[in-house]
Amino acid sequence: MSGGGGGSSSVRRPVAAARSRGDTSGSGREPDARRAAAAAAARRRGRGDHGPLRLMEVSPRNLLLLGIASVALLGVAFVAYTGVWQGKADGEDETPLRRVVRSVTPLDAPRMMDLPQFQGDHKESLYWGTYRPNVYLGIRARTPLSLLAGLMWIGAKNGQYFLRHVCQDSDELSTYGWTDHNGRDYGRQVLVDHGLLLTTSFLKEKGEGSGYGGDWAVRLNAKTDGPSLSEDQESTTHLFFYIADEAGNSITMDSHIPSSRGHVLLAAGSREEIGDWKVYLRSEDNLEIHRAGFKSINMHNLSDLVQQALATNAMQSGNLNLPDMAEDSSNVIVYQFSMKHSAEVDIVFLSGAASENPMIEERINRLTGPVLSTRLESKRKDFEKRYDQIFNLNNKINPKELSVGVAALSNLLGGIGYFYGQSKIALPKGFTQKNGDKYIPYWPAALYTAVPSRSFFPRGFLWDEGFHQLVIWRWDVHISMDIIGHWLDLINADGWIPREQILGAEALSKVPEEFVLQYPSNGNPPTLFLALRDLASGIHANQFSDEESEKISTFLKRAYVRLNSWFQWFNSTQTGKYEGTFYWHGRDSMTTRELNPKTLTSGLDDYPRASHPNDEERHVDLRCWMLLATNCMCSIAEFLKADSSLEKDYYKMSNQLSDFQILNKMHLDDKTGAYFDYGNHTEKVRLRWYEVRENDVMRRELLRETLQPPQLQLVPHVGYVNMFPFMMGAIPPESWVLEKQLDLISNSSILWTDYGLRSLSRTSSMYMKRNTEHDPPYWRGAIWINMNYMILSGLRHYAHEDGPYKDRAKELYGELRSNLMRNIVKNYHETGFFWENYDQKNKGKGKGARSFTGWTSLVVLIMGESYPTLHR
Repeated sequence: MSGGGGGSSSVRRPVAAARSRGDTSGSGREPDARRAAAAAAARRRGRGDHGPLRLMEVSPRNLLLLGIASVALLGVAFVAYTGVWQGKADGEDETPLRRVVRSVTPLDAPRMMDLPQFQGDHKESLYWGTYRPNVYLGIRARTPLSLLAGLMWIGAKNGQYFLRHVCQDSDELSTYGWTDHNGRDYGRQVLVDHGLLLTTSFLKEKGEGSGYGGDWAVRLNAKTDGPSLSEDQESTTHLFFYIADEAGNSITMDSHIPSSRGHVLLAAGSREEIGDWKVYLRSEDNLEIHRAGFKSINMHNLSDLVQQALATNAMQSGNLNLPDMAEDSSNVIVYQFSMKHSAEVDIVFLSGAASENPMIEERINRLTGPVLSTRLESKRKDFEKRYDQIFNLNNKINPKELSVGVAALSNLLGGIGYFYGQSKIALPKGFTQKNGDKYIPYWPAALYTAVPSRSFFPRGFLWDEGFHQLVIWRWDVHISMDIIGHWLDLINADGWIPREQILGAEALSKVPEEFVLQYPSNGNPPTLFLALRDLASGIHANQFSDEESEKISTFLKRAYVRLNSWFQWFNSTQTGKYEGTFYWHGRDSMTTRELNPKTLTSGLDDYPRASHPNDEERHVDLRCWMLLATNCMCSIAEFLKADSSLEKDYYKMSNQLSDFQILNKMHLDDKTGAYFDYGNHTEKVRLRWYEVRENDVMRRELLRETLQPPQLQLVPHVGYVNMFPFMMGAIPPESWVLEKQLDLISNSSILWTDYGLRSLSRTSSMYMKRNTEHDPPYWRGAIWINMNYMILSGLRHYAHEDGPYKDRAKELYGELRSNLMRNIVKNYHETGFFWENYDQKNKGKGKGARSFTGWTSLVVLIMGESYPTLHR
């Protein structure tokens, strides 16, 4: 499914759930109303929504068991060659089976994450972090089965209690998000839940006596506003802090109910990599403390365990407290801190904390109380100073805009997560495993990645990641290479990367099963080349220190083999009928339910393409992505001083794709000066209701009607897709085509609004049209920041190129930049959130997924006037 429209959360849910997760199998089957309703309910369940606290039965899901990669691959081979699969092709053709085996086989090349620069101090420095972006506050290590820590609290609404834990819009928090986060060892977050103001701070250090990964502290500062709270809750606040062991190792809970004065031991345990560990509490406020211990392997159901324990105890005792009991061999320990009005609680985790360690007292004091206050303030000042230095804002923006830029960067860095698991790869059509599964698992893999949205998309998305890295590499190039390296290690033997990463039980719990499968025939824009091209160009321009340059060089040298394989996958699977043409494969040519068959693989979902997909299509955006990729490969080859036949092929292809005459012949409409897709198309299509008989029952169904036969032609829809040659600087600065492009940008009937450029022209026949009964418009008019950023990049490029349109490009650049910044800043201050996209019909109001600080964080670069290197 795809979706768009703003308005209530009930509308936004299917929008967000659908974004990049739609049915790409080519089946052409759309959900009916009943199935759509079930899917919506599944999404609500999948996001971890909780109703009011009550006595309930908990049915824990089985944790996804993670095998060893070699065992998984042997299993695949066994399945393929012993006939365990069933399907229409049994005994007829083994080729699909061989393809499946290759699709779940890693590329035979040295792993990026085995590079020495990702070991040692670098690896240890990133061991602990706020790597669970799907919960309001979650800490874990970068290891497959980690210790987890997190925060829950009880919120009140309409006289009922609700447990807060997993980020979800149904909680209706006024705001939540990181106001500061440096991506490594410091973060500060503010959450406003009706009458409760929660501030969470995180600090990490590797000090004398620490075990592997060092120690960390969390400060919880809770303040209540009595008049805003319900009478039931009055001014009592209930916070829950937990620590859990994914590996199932038992955790020792202190045998006495602790006092809240001074520092007291809460829990202890041992892990092979960090040794003995202990968690201490320190608070000078009067806390009522309760606790509970559970044994569970289902880390994504922790809130269910707490909710059930509270409800059961409330039924028995009448108190909303944990029962002060623990199950045998508990691997989940939860502490409840109840307080009146306001309180400050410091929790410190010590690794390498054997009893005989003489430094424990000193380490606790360094991470709690007044010393912690001083250190947090020092970290905040260092963060702001570094922000100013890196993004070179000077007098470019005002203080109100500055605070929004800082929040955008902080939320992007605070949204970096660590995931481990196996993607589910769809079997070829007609094949099923004997147990009924229509998928086979990818090899077990880790992914360190920035997520687009903590509430709607708390996992890795391939095409989003390239935009994320444009911001992150400028802040911390070592973190950026670590993230890109993790993604490149996911390349399979064919050069394919699954475009959506749903790894591990926590990630799976947020996604309805129908949207989980990944299809090895389907790609996604190779946006990682945006950041990689910057790194290669930055070395040539001496942008980096000697140490950074050396590590980037080593990184690019190893990445070259993997990038070549990825590029060749595109060049072999997404090619058009004629040399030098490309189109996004995977569109559904048989659908009768979509007004225009979606192109999910392009990242632009329902953006209108040719009405009747076939192999004659050629997509101008994919051609431009391939141009960027070839230019990047040429830059890396130049740097590596590689001069083989492979590099010559890249230069040849780059020259072909840069050829202005060929581009115009393939995609230009001479009359409008716009670049269009080409394909089998008719404008005479519509959705209309039909009466359909099924099992002697009549029902109405919204189906597509074609009123005029399609024919091969340029597809006459103006929007983001048409601007790709402009974004990439592929138009000579003296060409008349450039003037026409500036006309399209500045025309308020086409792209221009006072809040940014809309995704589809108001003159388009598909403008703001629903694609199916259940699919509101998504990329059919809304303002998206990633594409506006790329168009700004093109405007700035032409504003600095000699030519007759230089001054006009400069003027439009200034106006568009100002409009985008003003609207994002206004929405953030009014709503407390960054948004997935912005409504060009409703005064630029944010819509879609909120708390969307993926590519919307590009506002940081817009403020700093920092753009990608796109041109040779």
